Amino acid sequence: MRALLGVVVWLAALPAFAERADDLERLREAVHDRRERVAEYEQRGRGLLEAIDALDRSIVALGREVGKNRRLAGEAKDTLAAIESEAAHLEIALARTEAAMSVRAVGLYKAGEAGTLRMLFSADGLREFLSRVNALRLLLVHDAELLQRHRRQSEALKVAKERAIEAEKRWNASVAELTDRQSELGAERSAKRQLIARVHADRARERAALIELETAGRALEETIESLAVRPGTAADVRADTATSFEVRRGRMNPPVAARIVRAFGRQVDARFDTETFHRGVEFGAHAGADVRSVAAGHVRFAGWFSGYGQLVIIDHGDDYYTVFGHLGRIDVEPGAAIAPGQRIGTVGETGSLEGPKLYFEVRRGSQPLDPTEWLAMGRRG
Repeated sequence: MRALLGVVVWLAALPAFAERADDLERLREAVHDRRERVAEYEQRGRGLLEAIDALDRSIVALGREVGKNRRLAGEAKDTLAAIESEAAHLEIALARTEAAMSVRAVGLYKAGEAGTLRMLFSADGLREFLSRVNALRLLLVHDAELLQRHRRQSEALKVAKERAIEAEKRWNASVAELTDRQSELGAERSAKRQLIARVHADRARERAALIELETAGRALEETIESLAVRPGTAADVRADTATSFEVRRGRMNPPVAARIVRAFGRQVDARFDTETFHRGVEFGAHAGADVRSVAAGHVRFAGWFSGYGQLVIIDHGDDYYTVFGHLGRIDVEPGAAIAPGQRIGTVGETGSLEGPKLYFEVRRGSQPLDPTEWLAMGRRG
């Protein structure tokens, strides 16, 4: 029976093992892709955004693995504690049974081999004799139950101790894997910091990075333009959504609880004497902070976008869109209806060359609008 139960448990665990193997394979692919992209960038001196994208993908994948390993280690620890507690209770119960058996053994020893016969035949009459027979029968049943209970408890304690040993092995393995993944995650983050530091230290590479970022901005603009003409999607947005977006101009809550650290509009780079147009604003938020929708709408894009990392685009109707970039995590799916203030993800640094922040745009079609004119925070920066 125990062997059959073990097979059932093993079969039930097979999907989890398979899923785990798939996760690890995807992780290995992400890290391999990162190494190839970074090596290619180092050789060519261009393609920074591809290298950063590959780094961020491996960092996100490793971050998910760290979370899974932490959860698995916690579950293994809880299982071990529960089994150890069960074993402790079984040991107490077994000790009580053995104590009761000891009392019976002493009683039988004192009575001697002929004790039972003396007790029966010293009865004063048939009625007392039958009463003593019944009492003896009850004692025999009690002794048999004690023996059976002892066998059951001994077997249960043995099984519990075996399970505790296996649970401790799983816990130790989970902790070891968690430590490895945390170390790998730290190494990937360090690799990204070193790459960005080398870019900022090299004028030619930093100028090339600015050009790549400008190209990424145009690509995002073209993507938003394509959303407006994509067949079958405009009807997905409710008719009253656009009206609610327009009338809430200047009264919308900001997407994250932080200050704007880079404003909308033309930006002059004093170092390179270049002028670029910043199509959105950047919030200096902490990694992991909640990012929320500013108005009702439907998700039209949720995924990776070169130069912006993990990105979400929300369609608010009448050609109004909001864009959220550099997310650490995305919590919505394309096509999902979004309510005002609904969490869509968290702040991160995917695609960012300057650490954690939230990139935020408001657009009407291809026309970028100053987000501070739409948010209740006004023009604070």
